[in-house]
Amino acid sequence: MTTLTKDIVRRMPKVALHEHLDGGLRPQSILELARDAKISLASDDADGLREWFERGANKGSLAEYLEGFAVTCSVMQTKEALERVAYEALEDLHEDGVAYAELRFAPQFHCAGDLGLERVMDSVLRGMERARQDFGMRWGLILCGMRGSDPDLSLKMAELAVQFRDRGCVGFDLAGDEFGHPPKEHLEAFHLCQRESFNITIHAGEAFGAPSIWQALQYCGAHRIGHGTRLVEDMVIQDDRVLRMGRVAQYVLDHRVPLEICLSSNVQTGAVQSLESHPFRYFYRHSFRVTLNTDNRLMSGTTVSNEHWLAHQILDVGFGGLEKIVINAMKSAFIRYDHRCEVIYDVLKPGFAALREELGLPARKYPKE
Repeated sequence: MTTLTKDIVRRMPKVALHEHLDGGLRPQSILELARDAKISLASDDADGLREWFERGANKGSLAEYLEGFAVTCSVMQTKEALERVAYEALEDLHEDGVAYAELRFAPQFHCAGDLGLERVMDSVLRGMERARQDFGMRWGLILCGMRGSDPDLSLKMAELAVQFRDRGCVGFDLAGDEFGHPPKEHLEAFHLCQRESFNITIHAGEAFGAPSIWQALQYCGAHRIGHGTRLVEDMVIQDDRVLRMGRVAQYVLDHRVPLEICLSSNVQTGAVQSLESHPFRYFYRHSFRVTLNTDNRLMSGTTVSNEHWLAHQILDVGFGGLEKIVINAMKSAFIRYDHRCEVIYDVLKPGFAALREELGLPARKYPKE
């Protein structure tokens, strides 16, 4: 296996499919936005505030992990704040070597001031479009309904997502604590997306098991699964080998359903006990379509590069494996097929080819698909 360094992984072109807008703010920006809004924070120092968010995320509970979002959402209540946060998120991802990113958020949480849903959307998209012009990176926006909210509100979020599809909104998601909130309670929202030929991803298999994933796929029509960690419960494993797969796991494998894996976050929320025991290694070995993501860069204290580094350092994924994961992630993106191909053939493959030459690795030939 080629010896990789953090710097090489940082310079790899990467793809981020599972990035919460309100989970990736810069601490300094939170301080400045909170000062303008006269909001008190746990610390008046950027490093202290970062540590406060990371401590909250490391309590081993999804519900406690989510508590920090009350703070980030509180400073995202004006059009200026939303545009700034969206722009900075893509700027930070660009600096981390991300060639394509999908950001997601729940517009309903940003209407505490005088903004309506459409102005919330306009502000976020304006920031993202400005980032596209400045950095040349492609992106998509995903809107989230919340599991604990009224299903009528989820339907409204799905309608809003479809309404803004021509301005860069590419998908609809259902987020929030899984336990006690099955996705089929929000069927009208998903049926709307299906009628409109719109993309669906659903948080599933994080705080609840394989039945949650099955419901997301077969009741709600999910095209991707957010996390999917507990799909491993539908596998028979002995001596670190998968002996047999259940129907859900086999379906996900056979139908190439992308899994939006978030290594650090899964440990912090208690979905897995440790990075070393993360079921990613079984998914990867058996050719599931896995992608690597941060979930929330601020709360988890991570970056897209760091998640790929962890996959290499702890889960034994080499250069070729990371290359395959990145390209598969782009194949799984929700933007148009021709735009996906442009990123793959104009950015990702040339970027990896240059690194292969630098590392003295043989060139990799890619057949046209």
